[in-house]
Amino acid sequence: MADVLSQGEIDELLSALSTGEMDAEELRKEIDAKKITTYDFKRALRFSKDQIRSLTRMHENFARLFTTSLSARLRTYVQVSVGSVEQLPYEEFIRSIPKMTFLHVFEAPPLEGRLLIEMNPQIGYAMLDRILGGAGSDYNKIENLTEIETRILSQMAKYMMDSFQQAWQSVVDIETEMVDLEVNPQFMQMVSSNETVVVVSLSATIGETAGMINICLPYVVLEEILPKLSGHYWLQTTRKARDEQEEQKIETSVRQAHLALQAVLGHSTISVEEMLHLCKGDVIELDQAVNDPMVAYVGHEPKFYVQAGKKNQRLAVQVTEDFDKGEE
Repeated sequence: MADVLSQGEIDELLSALSTGEMDAEELRKEIDAKKITTYDFKRALRFSKDQIRSLTRMHENFARLFTTSLSARLRTYVQVSVGSVEQLPYEEFIRSIPKMTFLHVFEAPPLEGRLLIEMNPQIGYAMLDRILGGAGSDYNKIENLTEIETRILSQMAKYMMDSFQQAWQSVVDIETEMVDLEVNPQFMQMVSSNETVVVVSLSATIGETAGMINICLPYVVLEEILPKLSGHYWLQTTRKARDEQEEQKIETSVRQAHLALQAVLGHSTISVEEMLHLCKGDVIELDQAVNDPMVAYVGHEPKFYVQAGKKNQRLAVQVTEDFDKGEE
């Protein structure tokens, strides 16, 4: 919030303008200069702020899902959170990541094109060390991955993509599929250098090791679903037409559900002392007469009036009328 000038400061400012110590024209030029911002046409902003906010919400959900999945598999403390979401040219993103890192390339039909998840070596090797029985320490020998390490990293990437798929269900149903695992970003030319991409930077902590995970989403891949990333779309409520077969299945399942039926002879209230002195032959007086109908409870709710009797030498009750709860 802008600072509020006191009356004394206002008087000093007016005095400086009247004595010529401060030029009003120069002051006006400084204010106008501050309103001018530089726009770089090479770095075109193709995503609106509303769409960036939607992507942020989706990947905050992804971070929560991935935290739960990863902590269950690694059996250690894991925390993943969204650090920033920004749009920039693809070339700038490639230059910003380490020369040797874990690059997981995957597809997500029906989206056309490829997406990229970059995982810093600190996080990748902490996962490897934990999976192989270690404490979760990080190493740095990424230039010569063994076949076993590659297989484990690919499997961990699959868990990550499962969480990614769940987080995107609110916008579009996708089927993630791992395509490749690279370690050198110079070989990763998925789109043109000037193509705008959204980079979601995640801060990850595994045990005592911290690092970054970056998700690269090219504009050309998200172009078809951009209308769904607007706040207006998120606020829309659409009613799904009910399927008749689905309704029949639900009705059949409900009809086959088991409910507890209890016929209550009556109620009585006694003290704890009286209960402790009860013995064989004692009579407990109930709150209703012998000729009064009993109440049958279904699921602890009064439902019918019934009359006690026998059927085939077994105790039974006969429903006489529905239980009247009074005026609604």
